[in-house]
Amino acid sequence: MGESHQVHIFFFPFMASGHMIPMIDMAKLFAIRGCKSTLIATPHDKPTFLKSIAKTKDDGFDIDVITATLPLKEVGLPEDCDNMNKVTTVEIRKQFFRAIKMLDQQLERLIEKLAPNCLVSDMLLPWTTEIAAKWGIPRLVFHGTSAFSIASMECVRLYEPQKRVSCDSEPFVIPNFPGEITMSRMQLPDVYREETEVTKLLNVMMESEKRSFGVIMNSFYELEPAYADHYRTFLGRQSWFVGPLSLCNKESEDKAHRGNQASIDQHECLKWLDSRQPNSVIYICFGSMANFNVPQLHEIAVGLEASGQQFIWVVKKDPNVEEGKEEWLPDGYESRIQNKGLIIRGWAPQVLILDHEAIGGFVTHCGWNSTLEAITAGVPMVTWPVEAEQFFNEKFVTQVLKVGVSIGVKQWVKQFGDSMKSERVEDAVKRVLVGEEAEEMRRRAKALAEMARGAVEEGGSSWSDLGALIQELGQQRLAHNKKI
Repeated sequence: MGESHQVHIFFFPFMASGHMIPMIDMAKLFAIRGCKSTLIATPHDKPTFLKSIAKTKDDGFDIDVITATLPLKEVGLPEDCDNMNKVTTVEIRKQFFRAIKMLDQQLERLIEKLAPNCLVSDMLLPWTTEIAAKWGIPRLVFHGTSAFSIASMECVRLYEPQKRVSCDSEPFVIPNFPGEITMSRMQLPDVYREETEVTKLLNVMMESEKRSFGVIMNSFYELEPAYADHYRTFLGRQSWFVGPLSLCNKESEDKAHRGNQASIDQHECLKWLDSRQPNSVIYICFGSMANFNVPQLHEIAVGLEASGQQFIWVVKKDPNVEEGKEEWLPDGYESRIQNKGLIIRGWAPQVLILDHEAIGGFVTHCGWNSTLEAITAGVPMVTWPVEAEQFFNEKFVTQVLKVGVSIGVKQWVKQFGDSMKSERVEDAVKRVLVGEEAEEMRRRAKALAEMARGAVEEGGSSWSDLGALIQELGQQRLAHNKKI
């Protein structure tokens, strides 16, 4: 494809691991399909981005990283507070979002200098719609979740069913939404329960989405046809389903290099899994944002041991605690479980682990990246939602797809999660790994995994949607060039 005919796209993720990882995958995917992909990162994240795209670049595809620097000092934040993972209070979050909004002039300068034909930006950057319009290029919104979750939340926002129940635990059916999905007020993000700063941001996001060129989805049509149609027709959003994005990583090295540096050697991890029977290991990981307290981690540890099942458990590393001195670990735990369990402290190569045949189940916080990675690997789930849209994703996994069982959390809690007793952990782990119900879920999960792979292959639904989008962006570019 000659330079003059190549569509050039800017990819601008929100500064949080769960938002950056799929955006990097997406940039790779567009590059592999003949576009020029340019990722925008902070100087702090640039090395991680470069490592993630190294193989794609070495293979001769047109992909690169440019930087925009967050004005942290100006908003009163320390220099190292450059990622959502470091945001610990409501006040810091406000300052962090203010710093991000102040990237507008840097973005304009980059657009002026490099003249992209399209801007793909995270839903949390609604102000980029105006900038794209000013420069006459289309903006595509990236939500990083499913059509099911976006459309159900939009129906809750528009119709406010939560205001018509008598108490927080009373269930209501989401109005004008396929499938009779029930929620309670306790399970809704705080923005739907009370007016907050974020409520305003949500309204601004939805308005800017209506004015943008369309929405690009990390999902595939066959996974949620009723919800994809509902999103496109009832909510009137132009959208393209191009996922699962993680499937653009074909080699083990690519899978291992997604996100942060893993705190375990991938070969050591795979060697451990290679020595286990198929579908015999449960994998436990709660993503990059959720933080469980000491009593909760203790309950999980006890429940895992009591289940008698083999496990890989990813625990966030606490920098202030010396290994082996962690209060949540029962006495003598690691020596007792040394043949049964593997505890990883820090970041794990999740896709690599989920894809291994020994993994038979996944205890997850229901972040969309993790949920879709499990679906793509054909692994049933134990759902333990914490915050964001995770309770909606849980409904999708357990009620619509029927490839998971709920641990039973009832309450949306920012970052910390509703607490569960060890018996619940033990029971849920057994339910998803052994017995007829587990077999049934696994059959369904494997069928979805086949569909996921088919969607991204040549001629599949995601492959075709991506091709149609690139073609449309090419036409937009020609029309824009004629105007100039």
